[in-house]
Amino acid sequence: MSHLADLGLILPAYSATRERIVHLLRTASTDDANRQVPACPEWTVADLAAHIAGLAEDIIAGRVEGAGTDPWTASQVDRHRGDSLAVLADSLESNAAAFDGLLVHIPAPVNSQIVMDTVTHEHDLRVALGKPGARESDAVTVGLGYLLHGRAERQPDLVAASLAADIDPWNLMRVLSGRRTAEQITALGLDATAIISPMTGSPVSAPTEPVE
Repeated sequence: MSHLADLGLILPAYSATRERIVHLLRTASTDDANRQVPACPEWTVADLAAHIAGLAEDIIAGRVEGAGTDPWTASQVDRHRGDSLAVLADSLESNAAAFDGLLVHIPAPVNSQIVMDTVTHEHDLRVALGKPGARESDAVTVGLGYLLHGRAERQPDLVAASLAADIDPWNLMRVLSGRRTAEQITALGLDATAIISPMTGSPVSAPTEPVE
């Protein structure tokens, strides 16, 4: 059984997520730009927006060596150091057509991974800005599918238990993307150790204090 979303859902899910992020950035204040992002405590809202915009820029430019690593994302943040949220929103919008033209040709599961990363950060932004919403979006479906796909072969019992649990897709995505503490995961009826252990050595790690 494949947990990945249908190919036809990838581009609409990403495009809608980008539109929501642009709206968040354009309606945020100058002070909001300096807010710390609880899920990414080393970053401000502006830093996280720089990563989201920089990811699209790097894929368009073919700068994908080391994609997903800390140095790769750090270069995106450094490149946009000092840029306003409006400028970062402009970057996302101005690169939309070029990026979308590439996304439709990026094979699975990387295409779903891009959506997962972007929608995860959309909700990181929402937490930082105090603007919850869009928890039932297509991007959540795509993102959760990617995360389940990544664990299905190594942890089939965990995947089955996660899907059988009474947890909505958004919360399950937040669990598997490292946005829930061990205590929060246990409270949801899931095996926190089994969920957190594979995150060791990856860019994702469970927080020690609740981020939302």
